[in-house]
Amino acid sequence: MKSILVLFKSFFLILFFLSSYAFSSVLNKIEIIGNDRISDETIKLFISVDINDEINDFKLNEILKELYETDYFKDVSVQFENQILTIMIQENPIIENISYNGIKSNRILEIIKKGTLIKQRSSYNEINMKKEKIKIENILNDLGYYNSSLDILIDQSKDNLVSITYNIDLGKKSKIKKITFIGDKVFKDKKLRRIITSSEYKFWKFISGRKFLNQNSVFLDKRLLKNFYKNNGYYNVEINSSFAKLIDDNNFELIFNINAGPKVFFGDLKLKLPSDFDDNNFNSINKLFEKTKGKPYSINIIDTILDEIDLITTLEQYKFIKATVEEEISENLINLEFAVEESEKFYVDRINILGNNVTAENVIRNQLLLDEGDPFSEILVNKSINNIKSLNFFKKVESEIQDNKETKTKSIDIFVEEKATGEIYASAGAGTSGTQFGFGIKENNFLGNGIGLDTNFLISSDKFKGKFSATNPNYNNSDKSFFISAEAIEIDNYQTFGYKTNKTGFSIGTDFEYLNDFYFGLNTSNFYEQIETNSTASAQQQSQEGNYWDSFINLNLNYDKRNQKFQTSSGFKSFYSLNMPVVSDTNTMKNYYNYSKYFGFFENNFSSISLYLQSAHSLNNKDIKLSERITIPSNRLRGFESGRVGPKDGEDFIGGNYSYSVNFASNIPQLFENSQNLDVLIFADAADIWGVDYNSSIKGNGIRSSIGVGLDWMSPVGPMNFSLAYPISKEPGDKTESFRFNLGTTF
Repeated sequence: MKSILVLFKSFFLILFFLSSYAFSSVLNKIEIIGNDRISDETIKLFISVDINDEINDFKLNEILKELYETDYFKDVSVQFENQILTIMIQENPIIENISYNGIKSNRILEIIKKGTLIKQRSSYNEINMKKEKIKIENILNDLGYYNSSLDILIDQSKDNLVSITYNIDLGKKSKIKKITFIGDKVFKDKKLRRIITSSEYKFWKFISGRKFLNQNSVFLDKRLLKNFYKNNGYYNVEINSSFAKLIDDNNFELIFNINAGPKVFFGDLKLKLPSDFDDNNFNSINKLFEKTKGKPYSINIIDTILDEIDLITTLEQYKFIKATVEEEISENLINLEFAVEESEKFYVDRINILGNNVTAENVIRNQLLLDEGDPFSEILVNKSINNIKSLNFFKKVESEIQDNKETKTKSIDIFVEEKATGEIYASAGAGTSGTQFGFGIKENNFLGNGIGLDTNFLISSDKFKGKFSATNPNYNNSDKSFFISAEAIEIDNYQTFGYKTNKTGFSIGTDFEYLNDFYFGLNTSNFYEQIETNSTASAQQQSQEGNYWDSFINLNLNYDKRNQKFQTSSGFKSFYSLNMPVVSDTNTMKNYYNYSKYFGFFENNFSSISLYLQSAHSLNNKDIKLSERITIPSNRLRGFESGRVGPKDGEDFIGGNYSYSVNFASNIPQLFENSQNLDVLIFADAADIWGVDYNSSIKGNGIRSSIGVGLDWMSPVGPMNFSLAYPISKEPGDKTESFRFNLGTTF
């Protein structure tokens, strides 16, 4: 029975095709009726038939499809009789003029014009017009105008021309009144708010644009949250939804629904190599596997392994390989197999950069790890795309690879979409140590050349600091950054301690990644300094009154193995800085070293221990200036007043030539577990400061130590932190401070 049905189906199918071709005939002539602006020859170019071609029903349908796809025609019909193909058309009107009403901002108007589909002198199409309205509404939503309205007026003249008028009422920009995280989110809201770019609206935030609802920012927030969870072991995290709920009028609640899932740890990690590869060349990867096993899952660790594979692929014998990762989940373990395979040998023919109407092409090409003529490597292409994304100049970065089998080459098309790269920011803080206010303007891609500009100043009760800096991250295509800065610093203790210093100068330098995660920096700083004193200053302070010119060579070594720069949970950072005098009255040389180790004792615990060392002394046994003397930073010795421990000259705390501190901090997630905006930590500090070069009889050295508890609160007016410290050991004359608080916010 089944065989009979198959025979019948086959028979009718053959009959259909035979009938189709039975009515086919050779084309002898093409006639076009109804065209006015578009010539016969142009229309003939739109269709894929020519004289002497066979014409059948299938071909006629193809002709209709091809003509409609041009968007030039409102109506098309075709007829084939007596070997003559007749095409009857009705042309779409031409858009003569496009105008916009209701938008005063040139910036917003340019964004809309750039994003629209319909352009002047193009054909008018009702379907495209409906798509255009949706497109403009989405652009307005992206800009934060969710309450905007759009009316489109179409004025058609007798000569088949139309004028389009967009009447736009922007309304008020939609604000984020509240940000809420729901679901099995594991982490507190306070920590998650620090991950995302969006922020809640406050009346004093008159500069920041992050308080407005923006769809692109929400998408970015979702990616940031997902990466944060995956870097902390939550491999199966789902950001199920992020949506804005209208609260009242123009205020929205931004809601992120998070399902973190169980924490996943690295299980077995294997490396699969082709049989003719030398295993010894991949020993470093196997060692990395041993260190990684048992650790919480992290996409940063995966990237580190792929980077190590990338280093090996730079060897001549491994040019044409690709690496893939196969994942296997077993309960709370993830087993990974990194397969290194030989790929077909292709070379890069062309690399095309598209969409960069602001950023210079060389800025983008400097991020590429392969060039035209190089062996094609999928690993290097992916890393290049990630490098371009990390510039943070573009809203979108995509790539497309075209194969040419005949020439054994590949062409790479890279599509970018520009975004705004400038920002204005302001900040304010208040606490037991005083108040301060800051303001700055930053541009990360000046004139599209990838140059960063930053102008900022900070004012407190006794200090002013202003700075302008320009940084080229890839100077002269050398993979080394070059920076220049000018700054002014004034410390005014004229009324309290009888002296005031004013420094003005500039710095020039470079820094770069010398080895993997090891950064080298070299710069010169040059300052003109004025010191003023009055009768209340000490004799030593008065003896240093005058003008000084100092030039230094600064060397910085930074070895950074943290798992992530923000919200670090594991790894370490080791930083050393040396300032050597070149031209100086006192020839003061400064050394600074800081080592910080990050770890956790249990689930959701973040702990750190750090060592801080600093010294300042004259190479020719002179007395160093007041501004060059060392004090212990307030965050490294809690329980004592800032700058009021150590050597004293009379009643003045004068700082020292040497200091150190050891610090420990650890949060306690079990306390206030249900409070989303509170975190409690415990800390222990120990420090010492000593050495007075101008008077060896002044001592003041001795270990100061304290223990305490801190409270971080994300308050309605901004982040606040409180610390209650108990000094365990101190020296005579030290000023203790059991309670300290700080409030900071942005505008």
